[in-house]
Amino acid sequence: MTERAEKPYKEFLGHPVGLYILFFSEMWERFSYYGMRALLVLYMTSYLIHHAETGGNVLGFAALKTALEGVFGPLATQPLASQIYGLYTGFVYFTPFFGGILADRLLGQRKTVVVGGVLMAIGHFMMAFEQWFFIALLFLILGNGCFKPNVSTQVGLLYREGDPRRDGAFTIFYMGINVGALLSPLVCGTLGQRYGWHYGFTAAGVGMVLGLIVYVWGQKYLAQDNLNKPEVVKSSKEPLTRQEWQAIAGLIVLCALNIVFWAVYEQQGNTIQLFADQNTDWTVFGWQMPSTWFQAVNPVFIIAFAPLLDMFWARQAKQGREPDSIVKMSIGCVLLGVSFIPLMYIAHGLGPTDKISFLWLVGCTILYTLGELYLSPIGLSLVTKVAPPRLVSMLMGLWFLSIFFGNYMAGYIGTYYERMPKQAFFLLLVALGVGASAAIFAVRKPLKNAIGHKL
Repeated sequence: MTERAEKPYKEFLGHPVGLYILFFSEMWERFSYYGMRALLVLYMTSYLIHHAETGGNVLGFAALKTALEGVFGPLATQPLASQIYGLYTGFVYFTPFFGGILADRLLGQRKTVVVGGVLMAIGHFMMAFEQWFFIALLFLILGNGCFKPNVSTQVGLLYREGDPRRDGAFTIFYMGINVGALLSPLVCGTLGQRYGWHYGFTAAGVGMVLGLIVYVWGQKYLAQDNLNKPEVVKSSKEPLTRQEWQAIAGLIVLCALNIVFWAVYEQQGNTIQLFADQNTDWTVFGWQMPSTWFQAVNPVFIIAFAPLLDMFWARQAKQGREPDSIVKMSIGCVLLGVSFIPLMYIAHGLGPTDKISFLWLVGCTILYTLGELYLSPIGLSLVTKVAPPRLVSMLMGLWFLSIFFGNYMAGYIGTYYERMPKQAFFLLLVALGVGASAAIFAVRKPLKNAIGHKL
């Protein structure tokens, strides 16, 4: 799909140096995002909503609450926080579609990433002031829309079509995401819970600034923007071919099914975080860990499992048994669904103040982490393989747009957390994950025909 520049890229450990620039840029950006996300629901349920409802100055709160209650009826603190969480984490993945168009048509990938980084840095620092809470979320949403699709796209631009290193590159890049996700609850979560919410949000802002500095410094190692490639500019004036339309249609179907995966997966930052805070014992040798450290469990396993899974797939490939991308994504959904079976078991008869060992959540996390690795980086790589070069950032944005709908659904599903018995709620998550797996597998053959040999 994409062509490398005539001058070879400088390489390190078998990959272009630009991959590691993007690795650290995304690592710090994800540090800022997940650091803020680890605190978001706890901050709203334990402070912000009560502060706003008792006369505190939080711009936009009354209007947003009125709008949500106009649709869903009266909302108590937890369901209201869940709705806000779903809207925010959803719109974070809505704007990348438009950020991709902005890069493909006007600014190019590099400038769009810088604009996004600046907007997000401003948003994170604004979070330190509760009156600007919703304005800060808007800055973060717009900034992420510019930043996220174009950083991911630039990973693919470093490799020629058919380069076997591409999937491995996205696995390395995905580890960068999760190094940031690992560090963020340990730093931002601890500062927010132990010393004050605003310290945690400020630390997230510092992380975003560091990511922006790394990206600007390392631009000389990155691929040329598609907007500046003569062959892409020429092809942009030609209509899409039948094969390109089929590939786009196949991606759209996968994006639709991807929604359900993220609706279930994103419960870890919403209802599962509340379960970790209210019904889980985090005591180790007499020391009480902050419950936000739960957010570090998933990235630990991502970092541990990603290289092992990459080697496993490589061995399968040598033996001619490696599953194609669509089968991998189906496996990812079923692993996500069955990951909540242990919580179904332990939640039976669990009282509001009863606590379970944190090891139950660790076991659950191992399974949905494997599910994530079978789906998320595979999806990112697939987009860069099959998307027409002149539309690659926009279609990467489309992939993230499906995560928008998934994240909003996560917030909506979370409103049933206190309305249903916990065992029934976890059964719902199991059914959604396994159902999505069955749907992906059922349409595998027509999707494979549409997308083609690049799987």
